[in-house]
Amino acid sequence: MDPHLPENIYCVSRPIYSNPAFEEDNERRVRGGRTLRERLSGYCGCSSRKAMQVLKGVIPVLDWLSKYPIRDSLLSDVISGVSTGLVCCLQGLAYALLVSVPPVYGLYSAFFPILTYFFLGTSRHISVGPFPVTCLMIGSVVLTLTPDDSFLLPLNGSSANETGVDLEAQEAQRIIVASTMTVLIGLFQVAMGLLQVGFLVRYLSDPLVGGFTTAAAFHVLISQIRIILSVPTNNHNGFFSIAYVLIDVFNHIDQTNMADLVAGLLTIVFVMAVKEINTRFQHKLLMPIPIEVIVTMVGAGISYAVDLDCRYGASIVKSIPRGFSPPQIPDAALFWGMLGSSFSTAVVGYAVAVSVAKVYAAKYDYTIDGNQELVAFGVSNVFTGCFSGFAASTALSRTAVQESTGGRSQVAGVVSAAMVMIVIAALGHLLEPLQKSVLAAIIVANLRGMFAQVAAVLALWRQSRADCLIWIVTCLASIVLGLDVGLLVGLLFEMGTVVIRTQYPACPALGNIPGTDIYRNMKDYKNVAEVPGVKIFKCSSPIYFANIDYFKDQLKAVVGFDPVRVFRKRSQALRKIHKLIKKGKLRAVENGTVATVSQGLDNQGFEDDMTLGRLEVDFRVDWASELPGKLAVPKVHIHSLVLDFSAVSFLDVVAVKSIKLVIKEFLRVGVNVYIAGCDDEIIRSLEALAFFDEVVTKDLLFLSVHDAVLFIRLETYNRSLQHANGNGITVMQENKEPLPFAEEEDLIEAYDNEHEAMHGLSS
Repeated sequence: MDPHLPENIYCVSRPIYSNPAFEEDNERRVRGGRTLRERLSGYCGCSSRKAMQVLKGVIPVLDWLSKYPIRDSLLSDVISGVSTGLVCCLQGLAYALLVSVPPVYGLYSAFFPILTYFFLGTSRHISVGPFPVTCLMIGSVVLTLTPDDSFLLPLNGSSANETGVDLEAQEAQRIIVASTMTVLIGLFQVAMGLLQVGFLVRYLSDPLVGGFTTAAAFHVLISQIRIILSVPTNNHNGFFSIAYVLIDVFNHIDQTNMADLVAGLLTIVFVMAVKEINTRFQHKLLMPIPIEVIVTMVGAGISYAVDLDCRYGASIVKSIPRGFSPPQIPDAALFWGMLGSSFSTAVVGYAVAVSVAKVYAAKYDYTIDGNQELVAFGVSNVFTGCFSGFAASTALSRTAVQESTGGRSQVAGVVSAAMVMIVIAALGHLLEPLQKSVLAAIIVANLRGMFAQVAAVLALWRQSRADCLIWIVTCLASIVLGLDVGLLVGLLFEMGTVVIRTQYPACPALGNIPGTDIYRNMKDYKNVAEVPGVKIFKCSSPIYFANIDYFKDQLKAVVGFDPVRVFRKRSQALRKIHKLIKKGKLRAVENGTVATVSQGLDNQGFEDDMTLGRLEVDFRVDWASELPGKLAVPKVHIHSLVLDFSAVSFLDVVAVKSIKLVIKEFLRVGVNVYIAGCDDEIIRSLEALAFFDEVVTKDLLFLSVHDAVLFIRLETYNRSLQHANGNGITVMQENKEPLPFAEEEDLIEAYDNEHEAMHGLSS
């Protein structure tokens, strides 16, 4: 459509609205707030319908299972569950290496969480079970609390100075530590879910999570290198742990087991190649090729046939006991030493799971309940920890398998749990010859997606440098300082960027596009014109104690002068003029350039801060005119100031007090101040914080910047008519001798230089 056609033009005819005038014409709706008693009765009241709603909210399976379409979904869920179950078994065995516990406990961790999530979860598609990042975080605590030094025993038949590590006792203690931490993680998640604080995970932004998971992938890679090489290393955790592990690996590189190395490298190559095929030809394949299952079966078969353990010294799984371990009570004495790590692991595991769940919920058009997800994962982890498992989350690769093979509900999860149970009960011994390097290689191959996030850093830098810095700082801190400390550093840095961006907001001077009610930043558009005699100042963020000083500095820069300094300069000049009039060197002449009005507005708090006393004069000079002698007072080139608060979302007490004082400072030097675009919540805040008084009234509030500008133009026109018909007085020099101002000439020059600098900055 041609933009010059009348259809593209709209005209509005309405009064100029200040906020009081608008409220006179439009009655405000009175909000009827409920009393505490009414709220309590609403929450505590009970009926059969409400009880059923609450029960379905707490146990979502009661809601969706009765609606489950058996004919349409059961077969696809069973097929998906079988495929996903095989992947769960292998990933459970592999991720147990990250936790530093025997592989069978990875199978427990792949079984128990699925059962509880089936009843309590709200996502239909995620595959619940071990996740490498949370496994590594648990493993770091396990290594810290079970060092080799705590399990030393004297060697039989050796001297008293030779000792060895009691591996059985150490292994048993590591299982206790991992399961205890899992229970504590679950308790944290249940508590957060019951307190409805699922929103806290929103503070983990995508750049922060991306940097953290990339660093975690790096930690996982380094931890698995020693298993693939099968070299002896010490257990390291905390600051610079990656460097220490690499040093140990290179110091013992000559002890590399070639059978494990070859098996690991071949597994990485085959798994990554087939995964690439699955990705590129996903639309042509009926289901993804289960390459992990294939390499595991082939690897176990070759290891058994060749007897790699005995002939080549390969490190194998060795023992996978049948059945489940009996439930055990966690060791509460260990809680204190793992509080911080457990909380961070609980948050990370929940954040990853909810992120994946939201992706599939959006794809299939349903919603998830974040707080209920906290409860579901919390109960799952408590239940799993009591059966010697470790914490569950979800993995994008495993969830992708479940979804791509036709999984439509958590029925697929139950089928996958059944597959894991079959392996635990009957088929586990078939995996005993499997090399650990094959499991480690499967872990490394599945890190590809996490490392792929590095490629997005350059694009993120072009989009938002602050977000890119969050990614980089979180990643580097997590690599160097460890995952727990790195996550904390990243979170603090993220909060710091938010504070800095609100502490130093954009505060532009606005101008008007001629013939419209549009106001834009004068630096961004060529055809934007400044309203004569008016400065329009916009703040694009909340105003609070941290940025109020910056707000005032930017305001002074935009208007080109400091109203306090101008007022003091004028006060000095008035004193001198008053003295010279008494001495007869100056006289008042009626020519309309000086008005016989009072000194100005009064503010006791402001006057107490002034170094000058109050002036006993009965006239006010027209400061825009030329002053006699060498009196130098900074010129004020505006008569009105408009503060655009349309982007201000809240004000605190400090900001309100400071803005009120700023308005009075400008009023003293003859500049009227107006506030435009305030939201109703901002107006209510101003009323509650005693912003309005006899001087600062509601009449300075306007609905929009254009309303304020039109009002200023009308007032300026009316004032010019009054001045044309009125009389005034000015001061004239009686003789041509120099006036005695030389002693303050340097001070005046300094003030003038500063004033010109401020005006130049404004221009």
